[in-house]
Amino acid sequence: MLTRRRIFRPAPAPRRWRGFALGSSLAMLALAMAGLGLPANLFGSAPREQDWVASADSVRVVDGDTLRLGERTLRLAGLISPPRGQTCTTPGGVGFDCGGAAAEALARLVQRSDIACRVRGRDRFGRALGVCEAGGVETNTALVAAGWALAESGAAGLQAAEAAARSAGRGLWSHPAGAPESWRARP
Repeated sequence: MLTRRRIFRPAPAPRRWRGFALGSSLAMLALAMAGLGLPANLFGSAPREQDWVASADSVRVVDGDTLRLGERTLRLAGLISPPRGQTCTTPGGVGFDCGGAAAEALARLVQRSDIACRVRGRDRFGRALGVCEAGGVETNTALVAAGWALAESGAAGLQAAEAAARSAGRGLWSHPAGAPESWRARP
């Protein structure tokens, strides 16, 4: 003879708790969204300014305005350099990678030197923004003064360095007609 097997299901939760659970969940969500009882900057609670230090062997140049300091990525604040692979021309009409040349200029500034950076926020990609010093030289100003980067608007000290590089014909200012379009359109 075959016996029928019964599968038991748990008893449903009492209905009186469903409304309470839903209501309290919504109340907690509303409080979290309003920020009541939470720190003002829950996810970005790190200090706005930090000091980062890296030994010479852990510093890597990503491009003309970005460094890797060990596992951290830092973009030099207040300047813009051409991206790697952007072509520029010499007065003789020979093309070269001006973004690569800017990265090489930054590499010369930081080579064989420990580096100290003051982080002052983040860029739109989440990279730390900072001002660095390597071998007693501030890299941000030195790169702009050498003509391998442009000063962002609002960076007064760097704009003076850019004007000096332009008037002296240093770096990419040595042949403005062969510089990137963004440089030629610069007032």
